[in-house]
Amino acid sequence: MNPNVYLYILVMAVVTYLIRLLPLAFIQKEIKNTTIRSFLYYVPYVTLAVMTFPAILTATSNQWTGFIAFITAIVLAYRGCSLFKVSITACAVVFILELFL
Repeated sequence: MNPNVYLYILVMAVVTYLIRLLPLAFIQKEIKNTTIRSFLYYVPYVTLAVMTFPAILTATSNQWTGFIAFITAIVLAYRGCSLFKVSITACAVVFILELFL
């Protein structure tokens, strides 16, 4: 293996560690600003959505079937259906649409 690869891995590990360590080291008291607290509350959800959305559209052979299943899942989730019901229905929609398109 090229020795530079180990250097790259080391740099990535240090950067990742510093990103996690610096907030803990410098922020000693509780954050009371409601805007910052709200922002930090939604960061995991936004990150998950940003990682998941492109995969939804590219997981099927036709981009439109993934999009229609995504819209179906949003409607069901908005109506309060369980995660299991939403995922099974979205999979069924993709399956049925892939049979006909």
